[in-house]
Amino acid sequence: MISAGQVERSDVLIIGGGLMGATTAFFLRHQHKLSVTLLERGQIGRQASGVNFGNVRRQGRDLAQMPLANRARAVWGRVRDLLGEDVEFRPYGHLRVCYTETQAAILEQHVRDVGPLGLELQMFSPQALRQRWGIFSSEVVAGSLSPLDGHANPRLAGPAFGRAARRAGAAIHEHTEVSHVERDGADFLAHSIDGRRFRAGQLLVTSGAWSGHFAAAFGEPVPLDARGPQMGVTEPLPYAIGPSIGVSTPVEVEGLYFRQIARGNIVFGGGLKGSAFAELQRAYVRPDNVLRQMRELRRFVPAFAQVQLLRVWSGIEGYTADWAPVMGPSARVAGLHYAFGFNGEGFAISPGVGEVMAELLATGQTSTPIEAFSIARFAR
Repeated sequence: MISAGQVERSDVLIIGGGLMGATTAFFLRHQHKLSVTLLERGQIGRQASGVNFGNVRRQGRDLAQMPLANRARAVWGRVRDLLGEDVEFRPYGHLRVCYTETQAAILEQHVRDVGPLGLELQMFSPQALRQRWGIFSSEVVAGSLSPLDGHANPRLAGPAFGRAARRAGAAIHEHTEVSHVERDGADFLAHSIDGRRFRAGQLLVTSGAWSGHFAAAFGEPVPLDARGPQMGVTEPLPYAIGPSIGVSTPVEVEGLYFRQIARGNIVFGGGLKGSAFAELQRAYVRPDNVLRQMRELRRFVPAFAQVQLLRVWSGIEGYTADWAPVMGPSARVAGLHYAFGFNGEGFAISPGVGEVMAELLATGQTSTPIEAFSIARFAR
């Protein structure tokens, strides 16, 4: 532990200890042996990384994200061996269903689009859905299954990567709030509010909905909104559902998704976002949305008609104006990098983001295309 007035030196400095920061710190040590310091205002994985749904899905993503999603899925497949811990990743599949023939045609087109990109999907008729799962209402007209995707426990994943990074030699500083970062010669110098200083030749900003403050300080402002996911969990039911399941729909209030964990509880989310205030570190559940979610659950799966709700929660997620992440090197400042703005879809691809960013920081390039996510697009 360094004291006020002292300076800790490393090759890479990471601001933000969500999954993007923790996975990058881990791979910087595990694969590239660079010294790394990670600064987190609260606890590792406490914010959006720990309060999301836990989907590990590739289908339904923007096509530009598919190489990143495939790389992430490969990491999820070996995550227990990498970390020496079980983060409850279960490759039980990811199923999207829909209520209209128009949306079914969109699912079919997605199957054709992602096939050449390394994702094999299976289409299901309503009869095949009933035969395979037997839980859906008569409104469901089609489904698309990604059999090798799945889900994991977001409460476990971030802290587990943080612990693994620390064991690999990363300097992890929790409860360390950064007041500001500046260029100091060829280095970056971060100042914590308690007077400590941290120096590195490269800087990665990956502090979620709070990243815009740091990007703007380096002359690269990004339109970034804070929004609150609406999550809930029911009483335990007899275990019967393997895959994560979601409704594919252009109607926001219909956009429900759920999964069943081994203890039997149904974890669900979707619909409208709630209010979130990054500066106050507060997010709120909308009671009206919870009622809509419970209604949509019953519409989706009639057997949920009498299920009891146990708990609801929210968090703070960062959304960009164009719904694409910011990822890669700064367009203005050498040595500065970003990974934020994942628009509520970052958990699934976080190990891929960490591996790619570590590769980029260590070698100056990456084998996974991320040019579409450059911060330079906002300058244009």
